[in-house]
Amino acid sequence: MIRIDAHQHFWRYTPERFGWIAPNGLLACDRLPGDIKPLLEADGFAGCVAVQAEQDEAETDWLLSLASDHAWILGVVGWTDLTAPDLDARLVRWRGTPLVGIRHMVQDDLDPHWLLRADAQAGLRTLLAHGLAYDILVRGRSQLAQVSAFVDAAGDGTLVLDHGGKPDIAGGEWQPWADTLRAIAERPQVVCKVSGLVTEADHVAWSADEIERYLDHLLACFGPDRLMFGSDWPVCTLAGDYRQVVALVDAFVQRACPDHRAAVFGATAQRVYQLTEPDE
Repeated sequence: MIRIDAHQHFWRYTPERFGWIAPNGLLACDRLPGDIKPLLEADGFAGCVAVQAEQDEAETDWLLSLASDHAWILGVVGWTDLTAPDLDARLVRWRGTPLVGIRHMVQDDLDPHWLLRADAQAGLRTLLAHGLAYDILVRGRSQLAQVSAFVDAAGDGTLVLDHGGKPDIAGGEWQPWADTLRAIAERPQVVCKVSGLVTEADHVAWSADEIERYLDHLLACFGPDRLMFGSDWPVCTLAGDYRQVVALVDAFVQRACPDHRAAVFGATAQRVYQLTEPDE
């Protein structure tokens, strides 16, 4: 089974387009396929999934063009407006491309109850009917608490919880995150990305022991065959380099579920996103 990094970002940076990136900060520059390819190869990854960083269909088209140019970008989780009345036509336009899913940045939406909106839930059902996955990006206990209702409204299809539901590791949060995650995991159509946790911890002083407590809970809730590794590069570089992020999850899997390494590091992503292996 090939190794897949299920969560990476690419962008051409401008402050106008990326307001969530600190100007003059570490992320405030172009991040392109050539920057990450040597790191992927060094850790034995055959490919990755590129995930949207802008809420703009033009970015989705650009990511799909990168996937067309680089066979190792195995799929794209893009963006479109799930509440748009012409959503079906928008999705048909991308049929036959490497688009494997859609994500909305719920964590930044002005509507604190976006997941509970009837039009968002109807759009989710349309998306899933097209055979695409939906990535759930939320922050904070209020948004996380809405995820189960959103999933229940989905019908058939697969949903992916990004970044373990983004617990506030730096602030020592455990409850209600732990119980809410357990409730979400009771929905078998949800899988979870083991990604983004180092940036939820203290960027300077995080430790593997601190984060492994959260990883253990994700494993207990979802089981190893519903977890998938994602580096969240380049955002992860705010707290650690690529090798550190891979090594963190590698050591956890070796300790906690060594017989399921293939699932966490590739098979789950391949199944959920319906990925094919890159051409040689």
